[in-house]
Amino acid sequence: MSRAETAAPAAGPVRPSRTPHPLWTLGLLRSELATTFRRWRTLALLGVLAAVPVLVGVAVRIETRDGSSVAGGGEGPAFIAQITNNGLFLVFTALAATLPFFLPMAVGVVAGDAIAGEANAGTLRYLLVAPAGRTRLLLTKYATAVAFCLAATLVVALSALVVGALLFPLGDLTTISGTQIGFAEGLWRALLIALVVAASLVGIAALGLFVSTLTNSGIAAMATTVGLLISVQIVDQIPQLHAVQPYLFSHYWLSFADLMREPVYWDGLLKNLQLQALYAAVFGSAAWARFTAKDITV
Repeated sequence: MSRAETAAPAAGPVRPSRTPHPLWTLGLLRSELATTFRRWRTLALLGVLAAVPVLVGVAVRIETRDGSSVAGGGEGPAFIAQITNNGLFLVFTALAATLPFFLPMAVGVVAGDAIAGEANAGTLRYLLVAPAGRTRLLLTKYATAVAFCLAATLVVALSALVVGALLFPLGDLTTISGTQIGFAEGLWRALLIALVVAASLVGIAALGLFVSTLTNSGIAAMATTVGLLISVQIVDQIPQLHAVQPYLFSHYWLSFADLMREPVYWDGLLKNLQLQALYAAVFGSAAWARFTAKDITV
């Protein structure tokens, strides 16, 4: 269903309409998902994310082609030293490399453009004339942003899995704790890690959606969201600001590595998920309060 089929031309002031049928709401979500994932910008973002594991895998392969190990000791993304022994570690390395900036930046671009982009294009008023209402439209936009979080994470993981299988051997894995797990168990943990990484992005998605309700410029909303992301990352690296760091949405992002321990360390993982839920609730509520009271003139 196209966007034109879910929106009617505006005639006069926007008025509340009847409660939409649930199937209509699903149609709106399906239309929004199709519109978002068909944009060249979205495809370009996914393409860049898919290229990161390729670059990492090829770089490691070139460096170790003479049988030597990866140089750098503790430097570089987590798990990079284990890639030559098992290509599945490229999945974990690629997620660790993209999570601090590339993944959240892509999510920030999509979420930041959600409302502001419609306002800038002049289509927001038309969407509100349809029987969705502002709350349903906002929820649809956020659901689409969360879907992009999952899609972007899976693109990185699948690209890394394919490249790792082509360039390196596969087999049993050695966990951070030093124990051995089977390849099937390793695949299961890789999927679980991808889901945790996707869940780690729902906070920045809610923040981007809130920023998107503050302006009618999609570019301004995207730039502001990415700027906030960079600022938070900087603050998280300053030792003197340690008191506020546990409350930053990015602070526990790399806790997904604890899923590669035996037994799994759940403390950091649970703190991360709770913090993302808090950010989603706070900034989701702020976005709703702003959007429902906003004067839509375009």
